Amino acid sequence: MSDWTRVEHFLHTDPQDVGCDEAMAVLEIYAELTHTDPAAARLRYPGVAVHLSQCGPCAEDLAGLLRALVADEADS
Repeated sequence: MSDWTRVEHFLHTDPQDVGCDEAMAVLEIYAELTHTDPAAARLRYPGVAVHLSQCGPCAEDLAGLLRALVADEADS
């Protein structure tokens, strides 16, 4: 990604995006809700949903939490 591409990406960031810090603060809760009802998670935390659609590292963290929840269910 070139420097100009990064600037373009920054300038087109959705204003609803809560950013990494706020997303990480509720990610475990968001993951649990997503696991049971993805639509409810997006409705309750729209800024987190927007952020996760734009931030690869945070989306990867969510994916890891969801895998852990699935594995935990399988062990139960």
